[in-house]
Amino acid sequence: MHKTAPARLKGPRLFPLLTLQLCMALAMTVAALVLATPEAALSVLLGGAVAWLPNVFFAWQTFRHRGASQARNIVKSFYRAEAGKFGLTAALFTLVFVAVPPSNPAFFFGAYVVTQLAHWLGPWLLRRPSRT
Repeated sequence: MHKTAPARLKGPRLFPLLTLQLCMALAMTVAALVLATPEAALSVLLGGAVAWLPNVFFAWQTFRHRGASQARNIVKSFYRAEAGKFGLTAALFTLVFVAVPPSNPAFFFGAYVVTQLAHWLGPWLLRRPSRT
């Protein structure tokens, strides 16, 4: 009888989505720098960062466990990650508005919303090719 190795499960491909969000935030920052003022570009950068950093935390916290034997840990990590993401988002908004008030709130919130909307592209970015 030969020894079998445990199955190696592939985790979700979140790196392309997080990279897309980061690239969108940076592209908007460069566009604001070219088309507007450096203060507006800072507002865009901060808005993108407030949207992106909690998503990175969520992805890191959620997908640490894999496999059926880890089902309980997976569920716990989802709740913990969502609570942490919410708390981190609130803390980042507070930090930005207290420490570095955005010179242009429209640019700040616009960048936040556009960075968050990148999740709409998730089904196309994270889809695995069919094996049939």
